[in-house]
Amino acid sequence: MTARVLSPDWAALEEELNGFGAARIPQLLNARECAALCAMYGGTDTPLSITPTSPLFRSRIVMARHGFGQGEYQYFAYPLPPLVAELREAFYAPLRDIAHRWHAAMGIDTRYPSTHRAYLAQCHHAGQRRPTPLLLRYGAGDYNCLHQDLYGEHVFPLQVAILLSQPGEDFTGGEFVLTEQRPRMQSRAEVVPLTRGDAVVFAVHHRPVNGTRGVYRVNLRHGVSRVRSGHRHTLGVILHDAT
Repeated sequence: MTARVLSPDWAALEEELNGFGAARIPQLLNARECAALCAMYGGTDTPLSITPTSPLFRSRIVMARHGFGQGEYQYFAYPLPPLVAELREAFYAPLRDIAHRWHAAMGIDTRYPSTHRAYLAQCHHAGQRRPTPLLLRYGAGDYNCLHQDLYGEHVFPLQVAILLSQPGEDFTGGEFVLTEQRPRMQSRAEVVPLTRGDAVVFAVHHRPVNGTRGVYRVNLRHGVSRVRSGHRHTLGVILHDAT
């Protein structure tokens, strides 16, 4: 998995992240891996509201109950499934380098340790001990409101989502959406087209932008537009843990 994550042109990915706050990695996972992750959630013929939480997961969130949108998601429990743990570890190194450059540009002092295990130790020491990788499931009419995955004091500034379903076959609609709130300007929206197995790397809450008076921060939120038909599954890979 580390070889797969590192194989794209990360200089080009970073340029895309710097320009738009998100970058796509095509075909990171194959169809078999996507199907195996989808199967962990449960069958799509089970109504969302009564899907049981399996021992793989620590909690299940029905979005409508909290005003988050419609659909649901489940947070994995420790120990994470091997594929999920490998993805989390593999993404940490290249994203850490970008995070350091972003923080230097924005005048943020936070720096991250050399390994993801050491970073998680910092999270756990601060009381953020609950794993945050998650599986999301949407049916027809479901959507995810614009939001930020913060979870506590320690926030790693970049995260990854991987589409596990095939647009046009498994579902229609359900586009990944990112919005950028710029000071004294109207918000900008970015739609990232994904197919099954594609990953999107994106900013968790803010990123640096060069302006006429130097570098400033813009706030970002992400979500999913309305699913028109079928079922859509996504894996979220968040690098910090939750309180």
